[in-house]
This record gives sequence, structure tokens and C-alpha cells, in this order.
Amino acid sequence: QVQLVESGGGSVQTGGSLRLSCAVSGTRFRINVMGWYRQAPGKERELVASIGDDGPTAYANAVKGRFTISRDNAKNTVYLQMNSLKPEGTAGYYCYFGGAPENAWGRGTQVTVSS
Repeated sequence: QVQLVESGGGSVQTGGSLRLSCAVSGTRFRINVMGWYRQAPGKERELVASIGDDGPTAYANAVKGRFTISRDNAKNTVYLQMNSLKPEGTAGYYCYFGGAPENAWGRGTQVTVSS
């Protein structure tokens, strides 16, 4: 069973930074895609950033130039560095694993950005 555990959320002021981490267990397969999604109250969950097993990345337009996704395959961990945070970035952030033996979601970590 694939399990994901997120950490690194918290409260910051506008312009601040946070680094989220997502540790993956339960898979030995390298071919996968991982991503970060976020969901604000009353809104649908949306993709923030994704990264393939060999490094290609994609970002939502709202975070391009401010957020950076990366992964350490040796540690089975994916990171999201968030800089220049804005109040509209307040949301629950969820890690996603797409691969074998099954797709999986983490439970989420809260990010709150105050103005």
C-alpha cells in the first residue's frame, strides 16, 4: 500500500516562504509522477505543480516563477518550495503519487498566508 506523508505547512505573512515535503513509502517503482495539489475552502482541488520520475516539471500559471517542485528519488521524497506567498495561496496542500502499484494521496498539510 502506497502511503504519503506531508510536512512543512504553517502560517506565514504575505511574501514569506515555506517548503513542503512529501515522503512516499510502499513502492519500489521509479516510473511515476508526483505532484502537489491545493484546495481552498469552497473551491475545487487544483494542481499546483507536478514532476516526472526523470525530472520534467509543470506548474499552474498562478505559481510560476514563485514555486519550485523537486524530488529526491533516493529518499522517495518530493518537495515544494514556495516563495513570495500570497493570501490566495491559503489552502490545504496535498501530495499526489501516480504510479505502481497504485495511485495515492496524502492527508494534506495546511498553509495559511496572512496579509
